[in-house]
Amino acid sequence: QVQLVESGGGLVQAGDSLRLSCAASGRTFSDLALAWFRQAPGKERTFVAAISWGTYERTYADSVKGRFAISRDNAKNTLYLRMTSLKPEDTAVYYCAADQNAPSDKSSETVDEYGSWGQGTQVTVSS
Repeated sequence: QVQLVESGGGLVQAGDSLRLSCAASGRTFSDLALAWFRQAPGKERTFVAAISWGTYERTYADSVKGRFAISRDNAKNTLYLRMTSLKPEDTAVYYCAADQNAPSDKSSETVDEYGSWGQGTQVTVSS
């Protein structure tokens, strides 16, 4: 099973940008569908963005479209989330997740489809 470690979170002001990273180890990275989820205090974990492993098909939650960009670097075994125009409502713990059973051109928006998770990184956006 793959091990995932997120980094890059922090405290920023509204309108700022951040780039989150997720380093993977333990198995082949290039055939994993990958995603970012987030969880605000007292709320459920929700989908942010995902990327497939074969076609690099990207999907985004409506709330982040046009502001966030997901990417992967298979040579570095790393997943990224570039976040721009951050808003206070983006405040949450951000988790990366991996799905080893996904087809090459699909990625899921569902928490239960992902079998491997990182420990999370806190993003706080002040107004």
